[in-house]
Formats: sequence, structure tokens, C-alpha cells
Amino acid sequence: MFKLNGTVFMPSVLTLIGIPGLESVQFWIGIPFCAMYIIALLGNSLLMVIIKSEASLHEPMYLFLAMLGATDIALSTCILPKMLGIFWFHLPTIYFDACLLQMWLIHGFQGIESGILLAMALDRYVAICDPLRYTTILTHQLLTQIGVGVTLRAVFLEVPCVILIKCRLKYYWTTVVSHSYCEHMAIVKLAAEDIRINKIYGLFVAFSILGFDIIFIILSYIRVFVTVFSLPQKEARLKAFNTCIAHICVFLEFYLLGFFSFFTHRFGSHIPPYVHSLLSSLYLLVPPLINPIVYGLKTKQIREQVYKIFHSKFVS
Repeated sequence: MFKLNGTVFMPSVLTLIGIPGLESVQFWIGIPFCAMYIIALLGNSLLMVIIKSEASLHEPMYLFLAMLGATDIALSTCILPKMLGIFWFHLPTIYFDACLLQMWLIHGFQGIESGILLAMALDRYVAICDPLRYTTILTHQLLTQIGVGVTLRAVFLEVPCVILIKCRLKYYWTTVVSHSYCEHMAIVKLAAEDIRINKIYGLFVAFSILGFDIIFIILSYIRVFVTVFSLPQKEARLKAFNTCIAHICVFLEFYLLGFFSFFTHRFGSHIPPYVHSLLSSLYLLVPPLINPIVYGLKTKQIREQVYKIFHSKFVS
């Protein structure tokens, strides 16, 4: 590692300190984080197995839910093993290229999850606003195209973030990352060079994915609510609205945490670093934990399948 004028030239290794200011209690913080990961892993795996094994659940709504579960497992797996290595086994170092790979995977899966939430909003829009054409619009071919499309969008929009760091930024003030995982701005802020292009492109990606998706999700739900409240019967309104509650809860939880983490990292200089680090970690760990619970509780068909699985095991 070559140093020049107090800077480090093209470091090969970075150090993740975990949660700045809370190093002395990180061991204990790791316990609930690990519990959240295990529950998320089991919950999403169970959800995917139920959807795969039950033919009646091979509908767009549940297939999107299976995609969401797979993405949640991948997203939490990208962050937690290394985080626990820092918290429990004092293994803070990570190769620079491995850090960039983790950054690309985390932000890529975030983009995929956002795209799936948009697809789920589209599903509810068609089901409620144009129910007679539901099966002809949301075909399995279209579902495949949506899945491939949101994946490619996230993958290719995130690649330049890695290239801009690797090719533009050569000198760094320090190799210590004040975070528990490799996040785009956390790495960029280490550079001793002009980072305006990196920051601008990061904002562009955020608004191209999260901004685009949230606008169309809101627009689709405005149309859904207009249609629901125009239904003549109260029972029909409640039934239609009930099919949207789970998605609305997941939507609010994902985007509120996401935008808070995004803006505090760029503009929240007055917020203590440990607060931002904790919230940004929770942003990646809470959705995978909450999603299967919310959909399991609010979706009758999934509740019934879960009951069948556990009831048959207890009976046998």
C-alpha cells in the first residue's frame, strides 16, 4: 500500500469498523441482527416452498411474492455474514475489490426489490381496475420479462458506480470505512480527489430506480383507491382494499427507510454516525424479516398452507 502526501494510493484492503461509536457493544448488537437474519431466511424460504409446491398459488401475485422472497434472502446474505465477522470475530478487513463487489450486489438487489414492488403494484392495479383482462395481461411470459427487466436494470445501472470508483479514484485519505458494510457513498467519501461525478451518478441511479418506481407505485395506487371507493357495496370495497394492505405496508417500510438512509448519508452531517449506520443496516435487514410475516398474516391462502404444513407435522 503506497502512501503519498498523507494519502493512500490504490489501497488493496479496507477496514470496516462496524457501527462507529458503538464498538464496545457490537457483540451484543450482533445477537438480534443474527436472529433477524435467521427468521428472515426461514420465513422467506418457507414462503417460496409453499408457493412452489401449491399449484393454486401459481398466480402473478404469489409469483412476484416468491421473487421478493428470493431477493430478500440474497440481500440480507450479502450483508450479514461479514457484519457478524466484524461484530463477533474481529475480522474488519476486506479486500478493496471484494468491497466493491459487495457494494454492487447490495445496491443491485435493492434495485431489484424496488422493481418487484413496482410489479406488485401493477398486479394490484390490473386486478382491481381491469379484472376481466387480468389473466390475459399478466401472462407468465410477461412475468418472466418483468423479472428479467428489473434485474438487468439494477445490474447495469449499478455497474458504472463500480467503474467510476475503480477507474477514477486513485488516492484515498484513509482506508477505514465508518460502516458495517460497503456502501457507495461510504467508500466515495474516503477519496482524496474530486468525487462530484460519483455523487451525481449515485443520485441519478437512486432517482432512476427508486424515484421512478415510487412515482408509478403511487400513481397506480391512486387509481386503485379511486376504483375501490367507487364500488357500490361496502363489502366489495373492504375486500378489494384488504388485498392491497400487505403491499402498502411493505411499500411504506421499504421506501421510508430507504430514503431516510439515502438522504442522511448525503445531507445529514448533523446526525451521529452510529445512528446512520444502525438505520442503514436495519434498512437492509428489516424488510426481509417483515415481508414474509406481513404477507403470511394478510394472505389467506398462504396462512392456510402454513397451517396445513405445521398441523400435519404435529399430527404425525
